Amino acid sequence: MPATHDEATKIARDYYNSTDADNFYFHIWGGEDIHVGMYRTDDEPIADASRRTVEYMADRAGTIDSATRVLDIGAGYGGAARWLARRFGCHVTALNLSEAENERDRAMNEKHGLEEQIDVVDGAFEDLPFGDAMFEVVWSQDAILHSGDRARVLDEVDRVLKPSGKFVFTDPMRTDSADVAKLRPILDRIHLPDLGTPGFYREQAKRRGWRDLGFDEQANRIPQHYSRVLAELDELEPELEGLVSGEYIERMKSGLRHWIDGGEAGLLTWGVFAFRKPEAR
Repeated sequence: MPATHDEATKIARDYYNSTDADNFYFHIWGGEDIHVGMYRTDDEPIADASRRTVEYMADRAGTIDSATRVLDIGAGYGGAARWLARRFGCHVTALNLSEAENERDRAMNEKHGLEEQIDVVDGAFEDLPFGDAMFEVVWSQDAILHSGDRARVLDEVDRVLKPSGKFVFTDPMRTDSADVAKLRPILDRIHLPDLGTPGFYREQAKRRGWRDLGFDEQANRIPQHYSRVLAELDELEPELEGLVSGEYIERMKSGLRHWIDGGEAGLLTWGVFAFRKPEAR
């Protein structure tokens, strides 16, 4: 049976707080950035491709300067927040469900002298602990798929965005025409009944009056990225002994193959969305 909203939140928090998941994502997936990368070559380092995604999304976000307040929902280890803070001098609030990841995030911010520019907040994006119209930019990378109530996440984004603010995000999705039943192995792994789709996000944006600034669809990135992570895991597996359990590694390999298969079969897609909130309602 699919998880409810609250159950999905607890499942995601417990998973990313686990020692196995924390060590896997920190040591294998790229360390600072744990999202889909934009690769120039299939064997490019994950961290380099992941950082290219951040740079591309920043271009889609438009003008960011020292006066801009950015909210990153589902911020992981905060790599995007640090890049944005260093590059533009802006203030970033990094909201994330996992306290384990947030501890690493705060330590890295302090190491780089960015603790005054970046606030790391423990919390869920279905209930953002912020006032209305606080941020010029809301940002998210490959996180909303874990929500049991994606429409509620978008309601919260709309609430905290200032008029004319931008929402820039990526999410691994089901294609609009894909048969949900064929994605059962992936859905069972994340304990949810379905993924978002491009059509879902466009319709939700339309309902809120957001201006659609375009969806740059790059479906090939799903099999490319998950294949790259699987290759890295195979290569570095001996170094994970004592850090990540063998059982977790085998489950992860199986899960990565499901994502690769779904992408190669045309059932999954990914890309960069950009929306603008209207000036007034």
